Amino acid sequence: MEIKLLYFAQLREKFGRSGETIQTPASVVTVSDLIEHLAARGGAWQHELTTGISLKVAMDQELVGLDTVLRDSAEVAIFRPVTGG
Repeated sequence: MEIKLLYFAQLREKFGRSGETIQTPASVVTVSDLIEHLAARGGAWQHELTTGISLKVAMDQELVGLDTVLRDSAEVAIFRPVTGG
């Protein structure tokens, strides 16, 4: 399945890119699977996606949960929750 990924704020800085399009293996079915797949890249990916840091995910511009099933050609945005003051 092809997924267009978008990274915002701190994640964009840590990953050195604002987005990419990837082909996922058949084992990547849910948002959680996708995050695990990306974390397996190691380095900053593993640190930012598996250290208990809270993440928000939107698929096709709607917030979704980690158990959401991915759709082919979906746009998936990954970001940290925003706080204001």
